[in-house]
Amino acid sequence: MNPNLDLLHPYPFQKLRELFAGITPNPAYRPVNLSIGEPKHATPEFIKTALMENLGGLANYPTTLGSIELRTAISNWLVRRYGLPTLDIEHAIIPVNGSREALFAFAQAVIDTTRPNPVVISPNPFYQIYEGAAFLAGAEPYYLNTLPENGFAMDFSSVPESIWNRTQLVYVCSPGNPTGKVMSLDDWREIFALSDRYNFVIASDECYSEIYFDENLPPLGALQAAHQLGRSNERLVMFSSLSKRSNVPGMRSGFVAGDEKILGKFLLYRTYHGCAMNPAVQAASAAAWNDEAHVVENRRLYSEKFNIVTPMLQAVLQVEQPDAAFYLWARTSGSDTDLAQRLYRECNVTVLPGSYLAREAHGANPGQGFIRIALVASLAECVDAAERMQKLELSLSSHDPVRV
Repeated sequence: MNPNLDLLHPYPFQKLRELFAGITPNPAYRPVNLSIGEPKHATPEFIKTALMENLGGLANYPTTLGSIELRTAISNWLVRRYGLPTLDIEHAIIPVNGSREALFAFAQAVIDTTRPNPVVISPNPFYQIYEGAAFLAGAEPYYLNTLPENGFAMDFSSVPESIWNRTQLVYVCSPGNPTGKVMSLDDWREIFALSDRYNFVIASDECYSEIYFDENLPPLGALQAAHQLGRSNERLVMFSSLSKRSNVPGMRSGFVAGDEKILGKFLLYRTYHGCAMNPAVQAASAAAWNDEAHVVENRRLYSEKFNIVTPMLQAVLQVEQPDAAFYLWARTSGSDTDLAQRLYRECNVTVLPGSYLAREAHGANPGQGFIRIALVASLAECVDAAERMQKLELSLSSHDPVRV
């Protein structure tokens, strides 16, 4: 077996099951699961219709590059959403089976193991796929702690020169998981300059880009930042998904776009990897990318929940509304795992301990003392869960808010 498999940590939700083993949740309450970032809003009917109307495509092998119709829909969306010039749909866009598999596979294609001791940089806390992708590509993860005192930003200035010299890939996530932090144009300028200096590839995970709270202030994207700064997309690839945007996590549909040279190699890798998208899913995905009305409504539903639930939880937790995405990253007064157990036992509410999303790095686990609350359930369920937490009297000694 690949010895690098032994480097993988248990997935956070496996650890959560173990944490709750032997605990009987309060039967007086119906369960509310706010631990996993799985959208629960209804899938739009027109997407389901497009899927069903194209089931005839199951009789054909799909191409790895995907249909012209899907790539055109994605390109048109990128132009509308980010004000980009039209991308070359033959070379700059590849449909993928959800951003998760692409984020993992990308490292396998990018990391050059003939160079000694390759490094992959990621935020900490982080989406666990970044770490697993690094290990299985034969690279060493280097974690950048995102902390309240620096506004949960990645502090690139803290990375030693010796690490930069070995870095081949940097994962960034904006809006961030779990903090909701959105990178500014200055943040992008800084990492682009570092990429120019040290010749590493940037993988920009933007799966939460369409969940934000002000229709006039959509989060800045990586390709958009490069365009605004007058740059090409050299060494830059963005990853996007329909899962959160269109409430279709089961379709496993997304795309990568950016550096044509890198994507040419990635397409070759994927052709051998055998991960072409189902033709019916391609048709439904094109329909989803071509429509914005359902996305605006989706944001309205999330905004309503955040506007009601955040003030309720501020009475008992240190928490602020994030820049974007659908998580509340709440600081606790004590152990995050103890609080998660207590909420499960006494309130029948499931949240995720922040320490499960991070690693001990630079003398600290930056997720410790936080819980991640995913406001994915219905408004009524989220309000019910917040009321239960208020009754539990989780009051802290200090109510200074944690700025996200």
